[in-house]
Amino acid sequence: MTLVVRPLQLWDVAEACALLNEIILIGGSTAFETPFSEALFRQSYLSEADKICCHVAVDKEARVAGFQWLGTHDKLPDTCADIATFARRSDPVRGVGRALFDATKVFARQAGFAQINATIRADNAQGLRYYTKMGFVDFSVTPAVPLKDGRPVDRISKRCDLSVG
Repeated sequence: MTLVVRPLQLWDVAEACALLNEIILIGGSTAFETPFSEALFRQSYLSEADKICCHVAVDKEARVAGFQWLGTHDKLPDTCADIATFARRSDPVRGVGRALFDATKVFARQAGFAQINATIRADNAQGLRYYTKMGFVDFSVTPAVPLKDGRPVDRISKRCDLSVG
């Protein structure tokens, strides 16, 4: 399937927010546990000061198939950006993660970053596989981060060296 990857736009907010909220409601694959309002989504992914870029992948029907955010984080070195990736669960599109990361990686390199960090819940096997497939390697573990219900889940940080590949 042909995908178009481009920067997230205001008109994408409702669909991308619904995509993220579906993932949150399914549970188990994002640190987010509370659904986003469209206003919060717009603030977080379009205008937040820590945003470096946010790309969407749209399918042949111009529907949002996924999005990927790249930003800064005060616990990371200045040369390392932070990443989050979300792909549509209902009617998924093969290759959306690769297409998004290819665009994000180019943007990050052009912005002068040397590495990208991804922090994934340890119980998110799909997310761990995705980032490994994209070239991320294990960097550190934050043990027993409690969920809203109190259940502890480790967070695994993986890093991608942008000088490779």
